[in-house]
Amino acid sequence: MAFRAVDWYDTPLYYDIIFDQHTAAEVAFVEAMYERWIGARGKRRVLEPACGSGRLVAALVERGFAVNGFDANQSMLDFAARRMVARRVSASLRVGRMESFSYRRPFDLAHCFVSTFKYLTRAADARAHLERVADALVPGGVYLLGFHLTEYEDRSTDRERWHEARGGIDVRCEVETAPADPRARLEEVRSRLTVQRSGRLVARQETNWKFRTYSAAQFRRLVARVPALELVAVHDFDYDPAVTHELGTDRLDVVAVLRRRD
Repeated sequence: MAFRAVDWYDTPLYYDIIFDQHTAAEVAFVEAMYERWIGARGKRRVLEPACGSGRLVAALVERGFAVNGFDANQSMLDFAARRMVARRVSASLRVGRMESFSYRRPFDLAHCFVSTFKYLTRAADARAHLERVADALVPGGVYLLGFHLTEYEDRSTDRERWHEARGGIDVRCEVETAPADPRARLEEVRSRLTVQRSGRLVARQETNWKFRTYSAAQFRRLVARVPALELVAVHDFDYDPAVTHELGTDRLDVVAVLRRRD
């Protein structure tokens, strides 16, 4: 069976299965960051831009947070809504874009992991997104933004492979990232999913897209263009709240903590 061109966001079950391995660590990290930066003064209101299949939305609601999420893909939102019903939890979910959303009531904390931010390939959209997040946060609120930095001098192709299974469905994932174009600030990314049900091959699908790239200096300059936000800490994709880094020194996978200025 040849690989077929499919947007992996249109197959939310498979997408959910391959990323669910991170859920427990991500949720524990969000809770720890909430206690560290917000604490008792907050109202436990959380926003997730690009909430996808709702795995973090549901888990945070179960931990006592009031969660709002939005996503540009209706298939993902439908899957998330079914998850809320199955787990008997409630959250506000809606269609929205990262560069143009708004809410009336502010949030204590927002989060967006797994490099979703890099889908904003235009500089104006990336800045607009951070400005929208700042507008959506209370003074002193924080945005946890997870993404990979780029080493432009590295001209090798990066490949990551893993597989996860659930309910008789086995999903193998390979993500390939080509060397970045430093002038265009873009990198070509391809994901391939191979899916088996009860040992039988049922799907092979491929998704291609472009990410905007950031060195540490480029990300700092972007944040500096959004005066309402300040970079106050940097963690990594291990999601250990006790471990912090200087941006761009020893890890390319970063979770930046951006604080809304008082």
